Amino acid sequence: MIIGYSFWGFLGSGITDTPDGGRSHRRPLIDALTAAGHQVIFLQADRDRLEASDDLGGHYAFDDGFPAVDVLFLEWRWPIPGRNTTPCGTPLHTCDLHRQHELMDRYTIVRATPTVIWDKDRQLPGNSPWRNRPGVTVCEAALAPTAGARSLLFPLDDALLDAADPVALAARTRPYPLCYVGNQYDRDEAFHTYFAPAAARLPHQVAGKWRDTRRWPEVNFVGRMPFAEVGRMYGESLATVLLLPDRYAAAGQMTQRIFEAALAGCVPLAPATVTRAEEFVPNELIISDGDDAIAAVHRLHAVAGTGQHADLIAACLAKLEVFRLSRQLRTLEAILTELVVNRSGFSRSAGARS
Repeated sequence: MIIGYSFWGFLGSGITDTPDGGRSHRRPLIDALTAAGHQVIFLQADRDRLEASDDLGGHYAFDDGFPAVDVLFLEWRWPIPGRNTTPCGTPLHTCDLHRQHELMDRYTIVRATPTVIWDKDRQLPGNSPWRNRPGVTVCEAALAPTAGARSLLFPLDDALLDAADPVALAARTRPYPLCYVGNQYDRDEAFHTYFAPAAARLPHQVAGKWRDTRRWPEVNFVGRMPFAEVGRMYGESLATVLLLPDRYAAAGQMTQRIFEAALAGCVPLAPATVTRAEEFVPNELIISDGDDAIAAVHRLHAVAGTGQHADLIAACLAKLEVFRLSRQLRTLEAILTELVVNRSGFSRSAGARS
């Protein structure tokens, strides 16, 4: 198939001063689609080239027009006041939302092109008419997606998962008992409940965009770090806490942070409020509050570098199987095929009646 792919972010490392969790999984998914025989054309701006001066070796095709495609695939964009809702050309404006409107108008509405909406941030309203429009499938990166939506998790490259060595990871020197990598967005209460109490008692680091930190003077915020440095921070830390916005936790939507951490041997602790938390981490790593987090880190510190530590890392890696790229690729290809076949059947039926 020819897939017209719309995303606002980067395929490579991009730039430091921007949030884009998709950098950990977007390129492996695209490369897997290409390896499976599909052609992918990117329909938003080439931010790797324009902002990071990275042409990615010329391996990817970008088109700012409306090329012929079999399927439109959208990483869903939503209104962000003062940014993508402002007129084109104004300061700080980004054109991701305008371009998405153009693409859906031209492809989904006018051409009736089969369309996949991947609502990675859970921003598509539950009553959105797109959820019930023929020829449109909504996917969410959640184990318990919204009724009518399909589950398409953030994919983890098979090669990275297969190469992870629990014994070698357990043997690494880890000067920090605790770390957190991620931005503040909608995480204040989870941070205050699960992470801050532990941070007050344990050496730690917190990297990411945190605009207002006055509530937590005891926390060591180190600011944003380049994407390539994320693995280093996890590799220096025994444990992290999987902090999620409430809308993610309620649907069992885990971010890419879980596999970034586990692949570096940083043991992930999951709040008990996360739906189906036991499918993401071993039961002993599910915590109910900050005291639980402290106790879990102390237990981990007591066995650091031992076979018990390696076994726990192995158990965390085993939980990542649900994210395996080959598994998510099969899911996506089944969705794409279903959309295209259904459209062909509808067209034949319409032709027979005319």
